[in-house]
Amino acid sequence: MKLRWAEPIATRIGSALVRALAATWRYRVTGYEHVRALRESRRPFVFVLWHSRILPLLYRHRGEDVVMLISRHRDGGYLADLGARWGYRSVRGSTKRGGEVGLLGIVRALEGGAVVAITPDGPRGTAERVQPGAIAAAQHAGVPIVPVGARVASAWHLGSWDRMSIPRPLSAIDVLYGPPIRIAAGKDGLRRGMEEVSRSLHDVNGTSP
Repeated sequence: MKLRWAEPIATRIGSALVRALAATWRYRVTGYEHVRALRESRRPFVFVLWHSRILPLLYRHRGEDVVMLISRHRDGGYLADLGARWGYRSVRGSTKRGGEVGLLGIVRALEGGAVVAITPDGPRGTAERVQPGAIAAAQHAGVPIVPVGARVASAWHLGSWDRMSIPRPLSAIDVLYGPPIRIAAGKDGLRRGMEEVSRSLHDVNGTSP
């Protein structure tokens, strides 16, 4: 028997526990001048981050009215609920083929001046492999992409496709922002943009391609 009525209660309890855990994390930030410059110029842009690092970065940017592209799967619903409690707006969709509706919503948000966050390897992988959707959305809207990484000193890792990282209490988290990446027009621009975004994401996360 599926207790659907219990899901909202479990979500609220889970959100409270995650917030209490996150309040103990200690952030060390490098490269934020790239974000500050774009914010001060009031220009829209796209944050890209690996799906496995979403939790510490979600808490880091709470209350900034960022728009997230969130999977239509049930686990995406939990993430959208958590994000809403932390001041995010969400568009439901995917960066994969068939995710045109979500990406159209992202393009509209960018054209309206929003800052957007996308996991280009989501919603179901392959982990740490860039899908074209996020880069195509930035290309279409004519906005830069800012790669952001989170290096966690001590974390639990879920048994999910991305090995989701959950920093332990009092963990030190190094957050690194890469220089903005601008996507040139055309198919070659998209291809080169995907390669550059992939390299930069591996750099800021301290991982190997």
